[in-house]
Amino acid sequence: MRAVRVHAHGGPEVLRLEEVPTPEPGPGEVRVRVRAAAMNHLDLWVRRGLPGLRLPLPLVLGSDGAGVVDAVGPGVRSVRVGDEVALSPGTSCGRCAACLRGQDNLCRDYAILGEHRDGTDAEFVVVPEANLLPKPARLSFEEAAAFPLVFLTAWNMLVTRARVRPGEDVLVWGAGSGVGTAAIQIAKAHHARVIAVAGDDGKLARARELGADEGINHRTQDVLEEVRRLTNRRGVDVVFEHVGQATWDVSLKALARGGRLVTCGATSGPVAETDIRYVFGRALTIHGTWMGGKAELYELLPLIQQGTLRPVVDRVFALSETRDAHAYLESGRHFGKVVLVP
Repeated sequence: MRAVRVHAHGGPEVLRLEEVPTPEPGPGEVRVRVRAAAMNHLDLWVRRGLPGLRLPLPLVLGSDGAGVVDAVGPGVRSVRVGDEVALSPGTSCGRCAACLRGQDNLCRDYAILGEHRDGTDAEFVVVPEANLLPKPARLSFEEAAAFPLVFLTAWNMLVTRARVRPGEDVLVWGAGSGVGTAAIQIAKAHHARVIAVAGDDGKLARARELGADEGINHRTQDVLEEVRRLTNRRGVDVVFEHVGQATWDVSLKALARGGRLVTCGATSGPVAETDIRYVFGRALTIHGTWMGGKAELYELLPLIQQGTLRPVVDRVFALSETRDAHAYLESGRHFGKVVLVP
């Protein structure tokens, strides 16, 4: 089969489209013929390399995917050859206390496709049976590949961690990103007011089409002053943060008393100063999120099936164009998800 692998870390030039052996499913595993694989910033971080993180190279990239069941291993009962599926991106032991209470993302053996084990940027991928979701009939394969990682992350941040409530104000950074487009829709589905932030007026217009009530262009406007103006100087109840160093201080200062900040990333840098007095003096809460549990995907899946939540696909590349797709994702010109098709 053809697969995109990295043998060493670096720029897009380290990506290789290669012929590799087609994997065989073992007990409790399923092989899926990949029809679409959605990209995430995680692909960029894995390709570049992260300090202190040793990855099993060579490695097939890709955490998100959708396709058709091609073969099943011994003991598999819930799916059959020919079933159309989407993939949950995280694997775990399934036996520890964290897994059994539905928090498999906290399992000590937690691994993400395309980071700790071979992923979806290939013609076939083998995953545990538990990682298969029924593909929503209303979605194309490209759309089905585009929802699991970002909607799971945004759901965990807003619903599980921040417990967003009707009538609250939610500030969403990076409104044009995959996780940002998911956050806008999830917050609106819970009847919150969404203030979207992006660096492009066109992206803000599209964010409003997804349900955002207000938009702030961080290149031409002062985000903190705009938040204070829009909230009558009260601040927002929830900040949806995944930018990191460049936005951290503003994120904290934008919160109302008793507000909650939820974070899942640091694309602009991992180190930021925090005035601890501001945190306890205003009774703020900071939540970190690392993906989410598989059970949460089943909580949000009905909203995907109904069309209340919908993945946004920006552009589709062929697997042979993966280097171009990486460069495009790094450029920040996208709105929503970038998808590869074999």
